[in-house]
Amino acid sequence: MEGDQKLTSQCSISETRKHVTRTDLTICSYLCKRETRMDTDPGILCFQHCSAQVFCFELPELCPVCNSHLATAHFRLMPFRVPYPFVRAVQHPCSIVIKPTTGDFLHDYLNSMDLHIGVTNSLGDVVEFDKGGLQQHRAGLWGQCLVVDKASGPWREHWDTILKSVSDQDCWSSQRYNEETFNCYTFVLTFLCNLRYEKLSKAATNRTMFCETFIVPRTTAAGKYISLYRKLNDTGCYIQRHPSPLPKR
Repeated sequence: MEGDQKLTSQCSISETRKHVTRTDLTICSYLCKRETRMDTDPGILCFQHCSAQVFCFELPELCPVCNSHLATAHFRLMPFRVPYPFVRAVQHPCSIVIKPTTGDFLHDYLNSMDLHIGVTNSLGDVVEFDKGGLQQHRAGLWGQCLVVDKASGPWREHWDTILKSVSDQDCWSSQRYNEETFNCYTFVLTFLCNLRYEKLSKAATNRTMFCETFIVPRTTAAGKYISLYRKLNDTGCYIQRHPSPLPKR
């Protein structure tokens, strides 16, 4: 995972330096942690005081780069909370969602691991196919997932109709399940082909095309967050230094 790459464009250095007090920092830290915080969101913070961007879970008293007191610091980049890429499936109706087959993204996921894929209906219930057959109402297993894509409001009734029609087919049994040839992707891609929903359905005609177009970009972006989270778990703080500009000729 490319954790050393720049996480987001939000991490670009602001031209305006801001002076804050320790009280301001405390309030800022609280708001960054509180804003849209999910149960599984560790609340990674980012700021820049001097020559490097700093990532941490809690704002320190001293800048870990130059040891200046942050209570009287001039910030190049005010503290903000790094966007958390994972969601609860129940909060995203009419979506295609993915998660690790075992464990969760933050603690267990590796690039080489298989991903499990499912479909949410208009109520946010996940419909999925695994070795136990067709499954539903297992929201507790989908508390930390990625949204691959979702349908707009006008499509919701059609989405539910096609999902029920595909789900009612007799083929989605535990006996028919095969880890390599007839699995969770088979179910989701069959649903999408029948849905006829723009680029999503077109890509679903080929599993490789679907993964390259919709899965890989989501997991690549999430991988940067995962890598950063694990660095912080090990060290408590991560410093991202910017390379010095090349001399002019």
